Amino acid sequence: MMPRLSRLSASGSITALAAVACLIAGSAVAPAWAQDQATSAEPAMASPTGPNDLLNATLWMQRSVEYKANSLVIYALGRVRLDEALADPSWSALDQSDAADKPAAIILDLDETAIDNSAYESGLVTTNSDYSSKTWDAWTKAEDAKAVPGVIDFLKYADSKGVKIFYITNRNADQEEATRANMEALGYPMGGNVDTFLMNKEKPEWTSDKTPRRDHVAKDYRVLELFGDNFNDFTDKASGTMDEREAAFEELKDHFGKDWFMLANPTYGSWESTAYDNNYKLSTEEKRAKKVEALKPWTPAAQ
Repeated sequence: MMPRLSRLSASGSITALAAVACLIAGSAVAPAWAQDQATSAEPAMASPTGPNDLLNATLWMQRSVEYKANSLVIYALGRVRLDEALADPSWSALDQSDAADKPAAIILDLDETAIDNSAYESGLVTTNSDYSSKTWDAWTKAEDAKAVPGVIDFLKYADSKGVKIFYITNRNADQEEATRANMEALGYPMGGNVDTFLMNKEKPEWTSDKTPRRDHVAKDYRVLELFGDNFNDFTDKASGTMDEREAAFEELKDHFGKDWFMLANPTYGSWESTAYDNNYKLSTEEKRAKKVEALKPWTPAAQ
């Protein structure tokens, strides 16, 4: 992990993080990382009970060398494929038929693709809390997210090749200033005089479905690669039932490892909410029961 280099003073950082912790401790149940879901309604609230389902996933993402190795491999492969793409004028991650003469670009999601929010998730675990828009907003304003391993070296390489880097995120438009400050301090390419941060709700038609924002980039650029941690970062076919998602994946799987690159994120995403039919009004216990029901278990025969 890269150390945080922020405009905030050390005491200011501690104060901001303390505020986040206080908010988390008093938060109530809300959908897991709802910024990546196609809903704007805050669900009914209830106190979490039982073990926090985020524990192992968050521990893996925050402390394991396996997670770091996985991320480094993704961005190393992305660099190899980028060189191939730059040498091939017909290459497009969005199957653009008219893009040969357009300047090159790549698109990345932010949360758990380019920036690491595991400290926020860890706070939810240690306080036995769940996501809420209030605590999440406080976290973004703290400007304390870290870099995902391998991403900055890769992006600096892409930038050195003249590739424009766009960040399409479901962080809200009113979180853009803090997000930009956090990332600029860490050394991410910022886009110069081009607005490369395309936020949720920045325009009326820009919702949690990222397709219109990918199309926005594709108007003026040949998009060589997409990076994300959620199927929604690549296609509008991410919604639907588990079977529908499986069918969409089978249709599109040849992209992965070539011009689409998926970062591992076991903490949250559409894969989880699909298991409980995207019904965020369910209690924690009801969601957990739905997720268990979705499993395909093997058990030993009775003796």
